[in-house]
Amino acid sequence: MAHLFTSLQIRDVSLRNRIMVSPMVQYSSVDGYANDWHLVHLGSRAVGGAGAVLTGATAIMPEGRISPDDLGIWSDGHLEMLARIFRFIEDQGAVVGVQLAHAGRKAGTSAPWKGGQPVDESDGGWRPIYAPSAIPFDQTYPVPATMTKEDIQRLIMAFADAARRVQEAGGRIVEIHAAHGYLIHQFLSPLSNHRDDEYGGTFINRTRFLCEVVESVRSKWPESYPVFVRISATDWIEGGWTLEDSVALAKQLIGLGVDVVDCSSGGLLPGAKIPIGAGYQVPFAERIRRETNILTAAVGLITAPEQADQIIRTGNADLVLLGREFLRDPYWPLHAAIRLGEENPVPKQYKRGF
Repeated sequence: MAHLFTSLQIRDVSLRNRIMVSPMVQYSSVDGYANDWHLVHLGSRAVGGAGAVLTGATAIMPEGRISPDDLGIWSDGHLEMLARIFRFIEDQGAVVGVQLAHAGRKAGTSAPWKGGQPVDESDGGWRPIYAPSAIPFDQTYPVPATMTKEDIQRLIMAFADAARRVQEAGGRIVEIHAAHGYLIHQFLSPLSNHRDDEYGGTFINRTRFLCEVVESVRSKWPESYPVFVRISATDWIEGGWTLEDSVALAKQLIGLGVDVVDCSSGGLLPGAKIPIGAGYQVPFAERIRRETNILTAAVGLITAPEQADQIIRTGNADLVLLGREFLRDPYWPLHAAIRLGEENPVPKQYKRGF
């Protein structure tokens, strides 16, 4: 029976345990460049024993950033510092992953501690912002420009080019961000996609953009390395994307070479009534795993070692992703191993402290 500290082989990539650092945007870049903050933030979680470390949403194009301060991978110039960070993470025994993202109609906002609202062009923001349809996120956001088919093809190639850069920098996992109300999620949900062409309307049409992104990424990404897709398993809003849609999508993704579905939820519209509680999104990972046989990752208020271990032991998911808990404790896996009586992978430099 697998447990939290059982290794996991995905294609030719081996994770030392089932614990991953969830992508967490740091709002600490200038022009998309990584810096010493990212080295310490990501590197300390690798030192802390995580099986894999994912960067926060990393923009494939400058206009796809959530904020002007986001990490980017739209230029080969971004690779030098990323490669340094990735080498350090791998040296600590963790696997490096990059979450590839485009924010769509939610692009160009300020960091949370600056208010999290759309940034004016005079303050470093940009226009236009793009979406499948000209529907703003809410009344405080600008109306996005409807993407043309040429725009769609340009972005599909941008995802693939970004994946190629991840490999060149030394990353071994790419995660395509199709959740939280960002661009790909905007295509998936009928609440934000009102197109009447082959990218809108039916389920097959609304999932087409994501499927073509996956195919394009796979064309540039090594066959021996895994591809993850993060989804919002439900919009939590009547008439929106549902868990049943997510199951059907997962069945499509398997055939396209996706290895893991990372199961989050929400983010498409403000005001959704989400029943937040401990492990509240785990049932999404369990159902998708059970009905499709694809590997799944559970995320969302997973905090206690016993809770995380139980998720793996019961087969509810194959991986657990921790976010806020890793912000509170970069060494959570080391402490969890002690609590659970498992082998403790403490770095030799820290052994006298544990």
